[in-house]
Amino acid sequence: MSERIKGSGLYNVVVIGAGTAGLVTAAGTVGLGGRAALIEAKKMGGDCLNYGCVPSKALISSAKLIERIRHAKKMGLSEMEPSFRFEDVFARMRERRAKIEPHDSAERFEGLGVDVFQGRAKFVSPHEVEIDDGTRLKARNFVIATGTKALVLPIPGLDQVPYYTNETIFDEMPKAPKSILILGGGPIGCEFAQVMNRLGVEVKLVELLPRLLPRDDTDAGTLIATRFAEEGIEVLTGTKATSFEQRGELIVANVENDDGDQRALETEALLVATGRKANVDNLGLEEAGVDFDRRGIKVDATLTSSQPHILACGDVAGPYQFTHSADYQARIVVRNILIPWFKTKADYTWVPWVTYTDPEVAQCGLSEDEAKRKNVVYDVYRFDWDDLDRAITDSETTGFIKVLTVPGKDTIVGATVTGVHAGEVMHEVLVAAKHGIGLSKLSGTIHAYPTLSASVQRVADSYQKTKLTPMVANIFRWIYKRRRS
Repeated sequence: MSERIKGSGLYNVVVIGAGTAGLVTAAGTVGLGGRAALIEAKKMGGDCLNYGCVPSKALISSAKLIERIRHAKKMGLSEMEPSFRFEDVFARMRERRAKIEPHDSAERFEGLGVDVFQGRAKFVSPHEVEIDDGTRLKARNFVIATGTKALVLPIPGLDQVPYYTNETIFDEMPKAPKSILILGGGPIGCEFAQVMNRLGVEVKLVELLPRLLPRDDTDAGTLIATRFAEEGIEVLTGTKATSFEQRGELIVANVENDDGDQRALETEALLVATGRKANVDNLGLEEAGVDFDRRGIKVDATLTSSQPHILACGDVAGPYQFTHSADYQARIVVRNILIPWFKTKADYTWVPWVTYTDPEVAQCGLSEDEAKRKNVVYDVYRFDWDDLDRAITDSETTGFIKVLTVPGKDTIVGATVTGVHAGEVMHEVLVAAKHGIGLSKLSGTIHAYPTLSASVQRVADSYQKTKLTPMVANIFRWIYKRRRS
């Protein structure tokens, strides 16, 4: 009887964190007949809904349309300047986010049968957590899905000037600044740089490493840097911020590049996008006996922590920080809790990701850079979109598809797609690679014309052409010659 009372009795699973990983874990548990509690300290939906994927993509979609209007002439239309208000674009973003918000709401999950608690949870023992209102919950299993937060580096003076992170910029930027300096040239920094520039803000982007998007293919990062330069974004790679200070209404960032050259950059606004930090503080992990470090909870391939009844998934468990990898891990956690005798191991061989710049950058499997780093020998096949009919008709020819294979074979080991809707095009290669379908079969598959996905067939055709060795070509010529005579 006590199990029917919220918070009393023993739960099958208590989940800490209501981002994607936590939501999928809780819903999956009750969906299979279990009793689950879900604890969230901030907002339901976590980073993805509130500070990440959803609001950023809403802004990106508006910024893309602005850019299309700005360059309407290349589509055969009269040259025109888009009319918009910065505040309205941000308001539309918040409205789109609010449209999705009910999917992750406490009310929806309560309706599914999950007991939802608002508050900060802390382990008081390996088998019990306490919420900051004094409520204590016991469970057979616990799942830590607390995610990550913006990493703010200890740069002198940074704590003395106002700055935004991805957790504040969507809701706390009241109007368009005249200028913005963005620290970090990863996905968050690059996406925001392009959005803010297209919304009429002067943008400078500072990246410590030698190129943008350092986790992606070098050619893709170079292509994005070229596009940024064309759009008027000033990119300073191989450059570090050494200090910050406030001068009147402006923020001054003192920077130094790899050659030792120093500059003082003035800006009205500052966005820090220098990485993420795992949310492991004040969780009572020591009391629970759970091993962790600054990168997150230490888990094995089954996502089990140092305590066999405590698992972790999502950004706090790594190794990737994507909504889709959090979803994937949560499904494994649900299975492993339900059937602990035959645990499933996470396989990250084919985790895809997309950076939603314009053009997009999509990656699955090994990139050339990673293959070289790991001393993996490979063949590479590439097809550029300036020869793709659909890209030509749409005036979207900036892009390419690159596929890495086992040497001498058509077995796919990695792929990069850069271009409009690259994230959609990439999935055909991803599914083929995961299920052992090689380039030969992709080449022999009929693709609708004209489509962007036809680029997959075209890059596969380039593999097929390698089969036409000089010896084979001579045989074919002999056959044709015989038939003519």
